[in-house]
Amino acid sequence: MSAASKPLSSREKVRAHRASMRAQAMKPITIWVPDVDSPHFAAEAKRQSQLAANSPHAADDQAFVDSVSVIWDDEFWKDQDFGIDE
Repeated sequence: MSAASKPLSSREKVRAHRASMRAQAMKPITIWVPDVDSPHFAAEAKRQSQLAANSPHAADDQAFVDSVSVIWDDEFWKDQDFGIDE
């Protein structure tokens, strides 16, 4: 196998992807997100869910969520172009 046809390593793929993104005037950032495996997260999610479910506005709130939600459809999502090369 020649050097020109050698598959790129993961590091080389990441480097190329980052260079491509920077060429598109993009920059990487780091964000902190909730740890969904944390017991604290589960307890807080349950607490907030119970508050929402017991609210006098629960039916209206759910109607709003339903109105802005996309029904999960694998056929729809598989045809979307998210700009990620597989």
